[in-house]
Amino acid sequence: MNTDNNNKTIKRKVESYDISKSDETMYLAVDLAKFIKENKLFHNIQGKEYVNVEGWQYAGSRLGILPVVKELTNISDEHEMKYQAKVELLNLRTEQIIGSGFAICSNKESGKKYYQEFAIASMAQTRAIGKAYRNILAWIIRAAGYEPTPAEEMDYMAQPAANEPAQSYTNRPQASKPAAVVAESHPAPVQEEAELKPASTKQKAEILLLLNNEVITASEKEKMVSSINKLDVERAEKAIAKLKKVIEERRNTDDVAA
Repeated sequence: MNTDNNNKTIKRKVESYDISKSDETMYLAVDLAKFIKENKLFHNIQGKEYVNVEGWQYAGSRLGILPVVKELTNISDEHEMKYQAKVELLNLRTEQIIGSGFAICSNKESGKKYYQEFAIASMAQTRAIGKAYRNILAWIIRAAGYEPTPAEEMDYMAQPAANEPAQSYTNRPQASKPAAVVAESHPAPVQEEAELKPASTKQKAEILLLLNNEVITASEKEKMVSSINKLDVERAEKAIAKLKKVIEERRNTDDVAA
């Protein structure tokens, strides 16, 4: 009797959110932003924030989606130690496979020359887990304010190659930033724009909470979420102020109509 009750309890707690419901996934994005920041589950690479595989696993677990390592193949040769892994994603609610990911790790990669064999095999699996989650949850991670690529895939970018000057990354032309959808765009001069910091996780989380208000349309949500990682601190503040104003105005209009 007790065992059956425990099993029922476990099944009810399999997932907290439903990926098919946009409002619920918006709340998940806010929860992710907080969890990832508090637990420092991200790496800052060239000024952008990439989530560790633990953060992707947390997102998947909240949706009842767990990774299963299906294959781990040693594809080494006499000159290189290399492993390939395949991971599938299991939806615990439906017990169906809903995604998969492949990844490779080699001791020829920068910083991995002295890795032992088990570490190369483990990283191949870790990357495959991140890749599998990325294929179906990238938009949720982006909505949480982070880059939609697992940090483990960006290892090779953490340090420039030996024959490439470190400053080459910062000297490359920068793409212009798209304006916030709801906030008005006020492009800053180039020399000032370089000094502006990216929007903070706290600002992004506040924007996501405001976007979840019932008076904000689905298209407005989609457009803002798609550009949220391009906002600097100033534009984020303007977006927050504009959203609050829009919400207040639309609520007042609804009250008058009622």
